[in-house]
Amino acid sequence: MITLPALMGDFWGVMLSYVFLYPVMMSCLWMIGATVFYFRFERTPHRIVSQPPVRDDYPLVAVLVPCFNEEDNARETIEALMALRYPNFEVIAINDGSRDRTGEILDALADEFPRLRVIHNLKNQGKAVGLNTAALLTHAEILVGIDGDARLDPCCLHWLVRHFDEPDVGAVTGNPRVRTRSTLLGRLQVGEFSSIVGLIKRAQRSIGLIFTVSGVIAAFRRSALFEAGFWSPDKLTEDVDITWKLQLAGWEVRFEPRALCWILMPETLLGLWRQRLRWATGGAQVIFDYWSEIWHRPRMWPVFIEYSMSIVWASCMGLLVIYRLTDLIFYKVDLQSVPVLMLGWTGILIGMICMVQMMFSLWLDRPYDQGLLKNYFWMIWYPIVYWTLSAATAVAALPAAITRKSGKRATWISPDRGLG
Repeated sequence: MITLPALMGDFWGVMLSYVFLYPVMMSCLWMIGATVFYFRFERTPHRIVSQPPVRDDYPLVAVLVPCFNEEDNARETIEALMALRYPNFEVIAINDGSRDRTGEILDALADEFPRLRVIHNLKNQGKAVGLNTAALLTHAEILVGIDGDARLDPCCLHWLVRHFDEPDVGAVTGNPRVRTRSTLLGRLQVGEFSSIVGLIKRAQRSIGLIFTVSGVIAAFRRSALFEAGFWSPDKLTEDVDITWKLQLAGWEVRFEPRALCWILMPETLLGLWRQRLRWATGGAQVIFDYWSEIWHRPRMWPVFIEYSMSIVWASCMGLLVIYRLTDLIFYKVDLQSVPVLMLGWTGILIGMICMVQMMFSLWLDRPYDQGLLKNYFWMIWYPIVYWTLSAATAVAALPAAITRKSGKRATWISPDRGLG
């Protein structure tokens, strides 16, 4: 006869196995997918960033730069754009109701650089509104959206534009590289963008789908944006939203690892938590909003299943932690007798997989970021931080996404840009 304690024991055993083995499974899938991507898309024409393929024509590109309280970064960002080697581009900066000297600095830069136009919004309307406004004020068919703290590589536009020679391509996301490396948290995120973000995008692209473009560097076909309805002002993560809208409309979204963009990231725990919670909430918001459309489009199921498995894993991780803490607090269970985390062969397996994943990602990204090896000691610890942070933000994001008022405008909040 099967008793309730026996059933509960089996339930917790299955949950514990899933919590440990899911990261191992995903790491293996990411590495396999990234390998496929490398042989299909990355080896050719070559991996020398400074030598993009020569074109017969250079279509006009509009670089859109939404800014909110970016007085410390605006000049650096615009000057980096003016150093681009692409011959035919314009820059449209949107001062979205900044409360500092951002507007004044942008106006001064516009006097200095003829390629630059500046739009001033009287109040904070949100990044999506800024992008939509700028998109309607240019005749360029290719639009590149970046953040106000981003520094593009001089050849970035060359690598992005070449994909739009194929008519079914609606968007291409670039390869963000972290430049805030003065603290442990900054160095850990160097590892994240190499060993996790880069691998995930390569793996997803190998099956023809991407969960999200990088909002800090992504190029779009203007006619595809028009068909998809442009950026949604009510979405917390407009990059996730526009990615799904384009793919649901039948457009292809690609990843270009040679389109480099150097970015600032949070270097405080509070700043990192707020950023990742917003990302997780925005992702859940998009999935809830487009659920019915996803159900009728089987080509989107692989990415949806991956996302759903991550939510189940995060929930199991949360339940497991609560269960163990309850044992420790109320039943005074000896910690040494309870396999809480990373004990036995499962811990060794996870550690080995993380090391292999990190080494593989370093090999893939070494032509794009010469400073990676110096941060290797710190980077090997990031998978633990990543999975813990992912579980916590996913659990916290679900109720936030469900209870968020429909149609509420997603406005700017000044982010943590590092410690300087």
